[in-house]
Amino acid sequence: MLYTRKGDDGTTKTFGCNQRISKSSRIAEALGSVDEINSFLGLCKVGSVKNSLQIKDKKASDIVHGIQQTLFVVQAELAGSDMTVGEDKVKELELITDTIEKELPPITTFFISGGTELGALFDAARTIARRAERRVVDVAEEGTTPIGGNTKAYLNRLSSVLYALARFSNHSAGIKEDSPNYNK
Repeated sequence: MLYTRKGDDGTTKTFGCNQRISKSSRIAEALGSVDEINSFLGLCKVGSVKNSLQIKDKKASDIVHGIQQTLFVVQAELAGSDMTVGEDKVKELELITDTIEKELPPITTFFISGGTELGALFDAARTIARRAERRVVDVAEEGTTPIGGNTKAYLNRLSSVLYALARFSNHSAGIKEDSPNYNK
């Protein structure tokens, strides 16, 4: 059955917790934000397959799938599990970002989203990832749920790799990045 009716009163449970918490609590908001970025990355993964996007010898869809897997670890940690993101996952995002950056012209300004559909999807994912990061940091600062340093670092690197993937998607399609003109 896809529903239990237990949350009809606006409460939910987390891992290993016998008490119900409000669905508007910080932890519920953080869990929902991480779930949101994970779901949106599904669109990015499908778009990567459709566009055959590849970074060196690695399919972008495989990269995105790996990120999705790690986000489940983040959710488990938020929910009270003793799972946490390892330093290797942070380093992996750094390596992917660095590899992509070597293929792109240097950044000299902000860019307007929307060069390609896939680039725009990755840009939207980047902003959703930033929101999830803010929500997780809020939970960490509250102090009731311990969040590992690598988990916070991973979420910070996530927006960087998504920005790199957005730029790379446009670059691979031959689209020149469009800078804001600040209404000159």
